[in-house]
Amino acid sequence: MAVGKEIRGKIKSVENTKKITKAMEMVAASKMRKAQERMRAARPYADKIRNITAHLSEANPEYKSPYMRSGGTSKAVGFVVVSTDKGLCGGLNTNILRAVTNKMKDVQTAGGTIQAVAIGNKGFGFLNRVGVNVLSHAVQLGDAPQLDKLIGPVKVMLDAFVAGKLDAVHLCYTGFINTMKQEPNIEQLLPLSASRLQQTDAEKSAYGWDYIYEPDAATVIDDLLTRYVEALVFQAVAENMASEQSARMVAMKAATDNAGTLIGELKLVYNKTRQAAITKELSEIVSGAAAISG
Repeated sequence: MAVGKEIRGKIKSVENTKKITKAMEMVAASKMRKAQERMRAARPYADKIRNITAHLSEANPEYKSPYMRSGGTSKAVGFVVVSTDKGLCGGLNTNILRAVTNKMKDVQTAGGTIQAVAIGNKGFGFLNRVGVNVLSHAVQLGDAPQLDKLIGPVKVMLDAFVAGKLDAVHLCYTGFINTMKQEPNIEQLLPLSASRLQQTDAEKSAYGWDYIYEPDAATVIDDLLTRYVEALVFQAVAENMASEQSARMVAMKAATDNAGTLIGELKLVYNKTRQAAITKELSEIVSGAAAISG
């Protein structure tokens, strides 16, 4: 029964793996709910800043912020690539990094240069492997995004754009749609488009007052736009984390189901092997008894 013992060992190994994947599925489900709450809680802040900044911009049409002007003539494009720190989340990182690769190829085909900021271990490792110039990075963010860990790396890209060293900056992340669906998104972060700061009629009526500026309107608008860009990056990281936990929960559930199927198949093979061994022993006994009696 050496073969049967080997199959029993495989069954035990797969059962242990199933316990691990089941536990990881439950942990991911718990973290997913918290990540979704953080993602939704960050949206009102960004909307508030957007409305105030849009109102200030309309009240001061003579001033145009550097964040809304076209970049320099260097044909350089920046990418803020948001990925996960850990794996075991299905094709989440593969999908966004494939989209980033295609976008970078388009830029290089047009004769442009590329600079990047990496948020997350997976994206940082990928950008280093393909030889992209990584200006800064932020890794090991934990389960909850911290704005102070994101401001530093992103500010390097913002300063380069304001200085005219970059023509555009793209934000690359995985957007959360629902538990079963997450989509890779590549959005233009800078220059800020007029559509981003466009207000609805209801919002215009809600923000129908003027402000007293200190020290002046230009400084206030620039600071608010900086906060707004940081809020967009924070929101992208929050959505990416919610997508990560959702994808990991689905992946671990699939792994648990596959382990259960494999255990069933191994048990069937074990029972067949055991039955064949018993049949062989009975045949040998009957043959021996017949030989003695004959």
